[in-house]
Amino acid sequence: MIGIPLRFKTAVALVLLGLMTLLAGVGQKTFWAPAETVTATAPADGTAAPLTVIDEKLRTLHGGTVKINVKGEGSFMLAAGRPDDVDAWVGKTAHNTVSGVSEDNKALQLTHTDGEAAAPSPAGSDLWVTTENASGELNYTWSAPADGEWSLLLASDGTKPAPSSISMTFPNDTSTPWAVPLMVLGGLLILAGLALLVLKPKGGKPAGVGGDETGESMKDKLVRRARAIRPADKPAPGDKPAPAAPSPVEKHPGSTNSPAAFGAGRTGLAMAALAATLVAGTGVAAQATTTPAPSPSSGETAAADTAADSPVLLDAQFRRILEQVSSTVDAGDAAKDAAKLKSRVDRTELEVRTQNYKIRSQVGAYEARMPVRATKLLTTVVTSKRAWPRSVLAVTQGEGNVVPQLLTLVQKSPRENYKLVETTPLQPGTTFPAIGRAGTETLAADDKSGLLYSGQEALAGLGDRLTKADSTFKDKLVEGQSSPYIADTLAYQADVAKTGVNGNFSFTHKVVPEDTVVFRTADGGALVLGRLNFAFDGTPKAEGDKLAIGDDAAVLAGGKETSSGMVLNFAESMAVYIPPTGSKDPMKLVAATRGLVGASFK
Repeated sequence: MIGIPLRFKTAVALVLLGLMTLLAGVGQKTFWAPAETVTATAPADGTAAPLTVIDEKLRTLHGGTVKINVKGEGSFMLAAGRPDDVDAWVGKTAHNTVSGVSEDNKALQLTHTDGEAAAPSPAGSDLWVTTENASGELNYTWSAPADGEWSLLLASDGTKPAPSSISMTFPNDTSTPWAVPLMVLGGLLILAGLALLVLKPKGGKPAGVGGDETGESMKDKLVRRARAIRPADKPAPGDKPAPAAPSPVEKHPGSTNSPAAFGAGRTGLAMAALAATLVAGTGVAAQATTTPAPSPSSGETAAADTAADSPVLLDAQFRRILEQVSSTVDAGDAAKDAAKLKSRVDRTELEVRTQNYKIRSQVGAYEARMPVRATKLLTTVVTSKRAWPRSVLAVTQGEGNVVPQLLTLVQKSPRENYKLVETTPLQPGTTFPAIGRAGTETLAADDKSGLLYSGQEALAGLGDRLTKADSTFKDKLVEGQSSPYIADTLAYQADVAKTGVNGNFSFTHKVVPEDTVVFRTADGGALVLGRLNFAFDGTPKAEGDKLAIGDDAAVLAGGKETSSGMVLNFAESMAVYIPPTGSKDPMKLVAATRGLVGASFK
């Protein structure tokens, strides 16, 4: 039975220990609670560079929203793009990279890469999903515009140093997992201590000096207690007694050296050790939140691999690019000035419109090229091939488009913008093949994998089909009944040969391999778009015979008649659907048009 003094001391110890534990738990929720955010700053002594890249891993380092503050002299910009796009645009230019955060979350880790001293201004690049322009200071909330990884590029104009005063504020882990357990444990310890003070122990009245109510003497009690606390190696009652040893001496019940006091002391120490462990555990948990993120796991690597196959443009990017292309073409068409096209138009379309403007400046009746519209946007086709050149396709039917028009755009390199290379009206009554809008595979012109024909073979077959009425591709490549481009071309060529009695005429339709683009369709087939060079060659049959050309060709040739011969050149923009391997269906002409690009006398 614990004596009253010992019970009082034990109770007080439990109450004090409970108060300390409770205070530790409450402190975790109040004055010891971690800050909601942490801010890391870039070192001020970093090497200057025209570009600064902020690594994609920082956006998700602590989860939640990251806020960035940038201060610099004059104007600067912050652009968001896919990590591979940012890296490709930076290229060999000297740059700094904000690659991580110190263990105490107070400093941004900055690495410098030597290279070229300047770069073009990144402003206006099609690679950026979003851009923020600022002067002096910028506060930016970094959020992902779509799934996957996103990096940031900070720059002035590509020649001046990028702003170096950068700070990033991250959400901090404010969880306190030990707070409630500490408060509960503290309350239980306090209740236990109070109970020990208030509740009386079971049993009879306190024993008298000479003995208790049973008549047990103090001597008998001492002997009984001595036996009760007999060491394990002492004989039990009835065993043969061991050699005589000094009798155990019982200390006063209030003494700390008594067995009962020693047991209570061990209990107090155990509880104190438990509380200390719990309090220490909260420190460990708090420190764990500041530990730098581990190297990418296999799941993160898989996510990165998936991002590598993501479409090269988001819808918002594509629409912005189309609007700029449409505005550029409108300006060129209105002024009949090809120089106004060059920022957004290239190759076949630039050549055709340039010659169209030249002819129309002298022949008012000559038909203008179909206008390029950003709306109505019927569908888009975006490659998931992230290497350059990159090709995308839009189908629009805005004002002035009698039928939907296929717009092929190509980005030659990271620092060049997308340019319109072909416009091809969809053939009347023809259905555009289904192609996934979330990104599709682009194939090389000679790649026949999973297809009846490669893109190059399909266009070559179309060229043969347009040249000869008895082509071997007559039944292998067909057009709709209301889409008579092939039939009209063959009829035109036959009519010229028949009625041109003063000349000998020949026609060829040859593929331009470098202009061929192939997109995989949803059914495993492909849509190939490209250019054929249509050459119309004429030579007088006899000396003194003359050949005449139309007013449009005369503008380019510099005259209307020739006795030596002439050559007319047309650029044909074509689109052909190729069925997948195993299909019994023929290839189909999906879209076609041509424009006069050259005329000369021999």
